[in-house]
Amino acid sequence: QVQLVESGGGLVQAGESLRLSCVASGSIFSINAMGWYRQAPGKQREVVAIIPSGGKTNYADSVKGRFTISRDDAKNTVYLQMNSLKPEDTAVYYCHANLVESIWSNRAKDYWGKGTLVTVSS
Repeated sequence: QVQLVESGGGLVQAGESLRLSCVASGSIFSINAMGWYRQAPGKQREVVAIIPSGGKTNYADSVKGRFTISRDDAKNTVYLQMNSLKPEDTAVYYCHANLVESIWSNRAKDYWGKGTLVTVSS
């Protein structure tokens, strides 16, 4: 069974920074894309940033220039460095991974973490 566990959320003031981490553990053969999504109160979940395996990163327009996604494949970990935080960044941030569980798997599967809350006060 694969688990994704996020950490690093918290309460900060506008203009400050946070770094989120997400570790994938369990039966993992290879990880394709990893990413961060967020869901604000009363809103739908939206993509924040995606980092494919060996590919180009993608960001939501609202976070471009402020957030940076990175990954450490040796640790099955994805990070989200969030700078110049704004009150509108307040949300639960979810980690996502599309991965292959074993060499015998014939398809990749999607997994989600339980989320970490980021609150930005004005």
